[in-house]
Amino acid sequence: MSVKPEPTSALFAGPFALATLSAPDGPAFPALVTPDGRVTDLRTALSDDSLTTRGLLESWDTALPRLRDLAAGGDVERRPLDGFRVHAPVEPRQVFQSGANYRQHVIDLHVAHRAPGDDRPEEERRAEAAEIMDRRAAEDLPYVFIGLPSAITGPYDDVVLPAWAEKPDWELELAVVIGRTAHRVSVAEAARCIAGYTIANDLTDRATVFRRDMPAIGTDWLRSKNAPGFTPLGPWIVPAESIANPGDLRVTLELNGETMQDESTQDMIFDAARMVAYASQTARLLPGDLVLTGSPAGNGMHWGRLLRDGDVMEGSITGLGVQRTRCTAEVS
Repeated sequence: MSVKPEPTSALFAGPFALATLSAPDGPAFPALVTPDGRVTDLRTALSDDSLTTRGLLESWDTALPRLRDLAAGGDVERRPLDGFRVHAPVEPRQVFQSGANYRQHVIDLHVAHRAPGDDRPEEERRAEAAEIMDRRAAEDLPYVFIGLPSAITGPYDDVVLPAWAEKPDWELELAVVIGRTAHRVSVAEAARCIAGYTIANDLTDRATVFRRDMPAIGTDWLRSKNAPGFTPLGPWIVPAESIANPGDLRVTLELNGETMQDESTQDMIFDAARMVAYASQTARLLPGDLVLTGSPAGNGMHWGRLLRDGDVMEGSITGLGVQRTRCTAEVS
């Protein structure tokens, strides 16, 4: 299901963003979108019928100046966004996810996931979690793991909650979009490899995060995070040059109109460029790949209220727009 974005004075920060759209019954295509909600089909504007959003990112250094020119004017057709379906803005080859990267979020989860028999006061367990976070920051050790591209869905598509998911939860996150191959890069070099930013909601079934049958193995991210549609993405890729300070963006998620998450990226332990640099020390990051930077405080485990059939999540990040997804129960 696709939901049209509501009219607004500005859909995102800056003069343009990238999107992947389709007309009714038509193929998906890469589009340049302006903040007033006008669309340019980039296949036509750049004379390439096979062009994709990932293809643009693969030649980002040369594509960016051309996109700036198109946004500034030029003899190109611009159509209203209304009527187009908005898909996830890019199909990545790799998805790198980050855990435990917001100080307050980690402290809250540490308290919520109390081990059996741990009867210490909440204040003591919070202090323990804060000490762990301080040590991780001092030792410069982000926590990065792998997600599946098949979990990605559009920013207005329904999210199907699998019947086996006992505790489905939300995790709104700032997502980095790679625009230049990055392998063993420094933090400064990593910043130059970021093409732009988008919004991701990294849904998680809390009941399957930890393997009960093999506790020594630890976390099971395949089971808990990678069901089809568990990563609503978009709506737009906003170029990095349009986001003045990714370290000071407001991350907000509303559930059925009630604010559940409302935090600044200032609470991150490791910033976006640091996450990219860290992932690149092992993997080769490719244009179009995503690096999710972790979720702030305010998840369902904190509130004692998990996702259920009919819930509507609305997620926004400063300058990056709004995504809106409805939860539906799996039909057996």
